[in-house]
Amino acid sequence: MAPLLQVDNISVSFDGFKAINKLSFEIGETELRAIIGPNGAGKTTFMDIVTGLTRPDSGDVRWLGTNMSLLKQSESQIAQLGIGRKFQKPTTFEAQTVHENLLMSLANNRNPFAVLAYRRSPRDEDRIASIAQQINLAESLDRFAGELSHGQKQWLEIGMLLAQDPKLLLVDEPAAGMTASERDVTVALLKELACIRSVVVVEHDMEFIRELDCRVTVLHEGAVLAEGSMDFVTADKQVIDVYLGR
Repeated sequence: MAPLLQVDNISVSFDGFKAINKLSFEIGETELRAIIGPNGAGKTTFMDIVTGLTRPDSGDVRWLGTNMSLLKQSESQIAQLGIGRKFQKPTTFEAQTVHENLLMSLANNRNPFAVLAYRRSPRDEDRIASIAQQINLAESLDRFAGELSHGQKQWLEIGMLLAQDPKLLLVDEPAAGMTASERDVTVALLKELACIRSVVVVEHDMEFIRELDCRVTVLHEGAVLAEGSMDFVTADKQVIDVYLGR
């Protein structure tokens, strides 16, 4: 089966610092993948390249097992192709309700002016209710986003991405600032999402990654240092030396 996302020998430098150094790896369809590594390993830059925020100096990023290069697409075009990104700090509309946040994110209704003139349709309401149930906010649809806990805001942002029907979700440090119970819910949510789409999780919390029970890619100095199960990579001497031993 062709990979959903293929990163092929990409490199990028900033003021002489090589943030990504001939990085190559693949993400399969309906795969849950974790990416770990020390600060400066290239994790954020990798996501910036995939989403069109940063252009590499060389290499390519191909989509859907074809010769379609994401490097020839704009940020908005990449989002429309089905790649969604959740940043570490939740970006929700805090003065709007959970329902309104999800409504503004629906693939057919992103314009705020359309929301003002919106007339409830059974199809949209069913979709919002389904997403809210999935992200554990079904009882909070009428609450303002600013009233939610940090973990709930993370779930809401994931829900806003789900409203756009992405094929690939890039999730940056979802466990940061969460309570133990919120972490458990988030682990279950990410596993569920990966049943029908690909999910890439960048995270420093090793216990959270272990609970995800997925393939792990370790980055170091902009390249893949090790890849495999959590037990495999944590037993790797190089990983211990450059990351786990710190």
